[in-house]
Amino acid sequence: MHGLMQNWQLTVDKVLDHAAHNHGDREIVTREVEGNVTRTTYKAIHERAKMVSSALKEEGIKLGDRVATLAWNTARHMEAWYGTMGIGAVLHTINPRLHPDQVAWIANHAEDRILMFDTSFLPLVEAAKPQIKTIEKFIILTSPENMPENSLGAVSYEEWIKGKSTDVVWGDFDEQTACGLCYTSGTTGNPKGVLYSHRSNVLHTFITMGVDTLGMGAADVVLPVVPMFHANAWGLAFACPATGAKLVMPGADMSGKAIYELLDKEKVTITAAVPTVWLLLLTYLQENNLKLPHLRKVVIGGSAVPEKILRAFEEDYDVDVFHAWGMTELSPMGTLGALPPSLIDASHEEQMEFKLKQGRPPFGVELKIIDDEGKTLPRDGKTSGRLVCRGPAISKSYFKADELAIDGDGWFDTGDVATLDQYSTMQITDRAKDVIKSGGEWISSIDIENFAVGHPKVANAAAIGIYHPKWDERPLLIVQPAPGENPSKEDVLKQLEGKIAKWWTPDDVQFVDEIPLGATGKINKLKLREMFADYKLPTA
Repeated sequence: MHGLMQNWQLTVDKVLDHAAHNHGDREIVTREVEGNVTRTTYKAIHERAKMVSSALKEEGIKLGDRVATLAWNTARHMEAWYGTMGIGAVLHTINPRLHPDQVAWIANHAEDRILMFDTSFLPLVEAAKPQIKTIEKFIILTSPENMPENSLGAVSYEEWIKGKSTDVVWGDFDEQTACGLCYTSGTTGNPKGVLYSHRSNVLHTFITMGVDTLGMGAADVVLPVVPMFHANAWGLAFACPATGAKLVMPGADMSGKAIYELLDKEKVTITAAVPTVWLLLLTYLQENNLKLPHLRKVVIGGSAVPEKILRAFEEDYDVDVFHAWGMTELSPMGTLGALPPSLIDASHEEQMEFKLKQGRPPFGVELKIIDDEGKTLPRDGKTSGRLVCRGPAISKSYFKADELAIDGDGWFDTGDVATLDQYSTMQITDRAKDVIKSGGEWISSIDIENFAVGHPKVANAAAIGIYHPKWDERPLLIVQPAPGENPSKEDVLKQLEGKIAKWWTPDDVQFVDEIPLGATGKINKLKLREMFADYKLPTA
């Protein structure tokens, strides 16, 4: 026997419909690529997204076709986003921090037919163009007066949608229809395409709206610093219109000064980004003796939160930090660090200890840890194992892949090594490919890095495993000094004393001008291993 409920298809066009009908006057503020700030509303975004749909149909775009973007977080990007998805085409967000060869490879693999991009990415697109085989039309997300000269035969976005009809049908397809495509950063081999469905994106939106997750409401003002090309801006491009929250789009300027100006002027209450962004902001705040009177929550993910960032927000600026963990394959939310009831009245230090962990899974995400043979390991908060997960917004296969990415019971291997406690509080101890195995025992590179970054003379740090004839591997700590500082090896190692097991202590410290970052702002350990491929430890 089935229930007698309506078959209301979960398609993302309903999200923007809802925003336009119920929160139509709520603002979307954008710092444009040109630097000026513009203002629009959900109602206007909805109307212009329909014009995008009509323009796409005139280009011959149909159900399942891929339309790509290379764009920052702006109102125009949102219009392109919903205008594409609304007619059942697949919105493919390309990461502009990739090399032109990678951009071309991804566009060809996805078989993108149209590319919309910001003016700042014109050199990247022109460099990739000779290798791109499938794109039929290039559209630059700007007005005619700001249209740059180009070799692509590109048209201005404003000219392209001008006069187009808003009388277009959205959502006349099944909720399992493909909706968005996002490629992993490809640190090993070619990038892999994660193909979201309308259903998975809507269910993920429900997940993000919970109080213990992103938890915004109609009265909130949200600044998604995390880009829309990074796993749907962690779902904020859906969750904000779903709740009617005001959106503040930062565009291309990620400097501490630019982010602070938007936080302050627009009275932002919730924001989200990777740790490197917050280091820039905190430095700017400290140098200029500024405060954050309106901000109440900052969501930090992408890599582990250094303790000094956590404490600065919580203790100096009275902002609640939510540590987050996720992956492109998870849409991306996997765990959030809201305090559990047992710690609401706990000491500040107990709360800090919890918040440095990655948090607990919301409803819709199941987690467990396993050993190399697939045996489930205990949830004791101590035993480390391979982290696997399953849920309705978690990938089961990669685009054009021949095999499933899940086991027979539906579990997806995240590639992370982690612990789980009795309440499913999860703590990443390493990436499986980054873990340092010394004498048969695991060493957490993440712990070493986070404690090292706590030193005031250290801007960034990374630990990698280096061959050792006796122990197989031993840790090498690579340090990027803070501006104007010159820390010694002894300074850095002293910072680790008493905080990690003695045998975890790095065998050496090397200093570099800059630690390489990957396309999503994470430390590029593949590049570091290449840089130090011929390095020999003094203890070897």
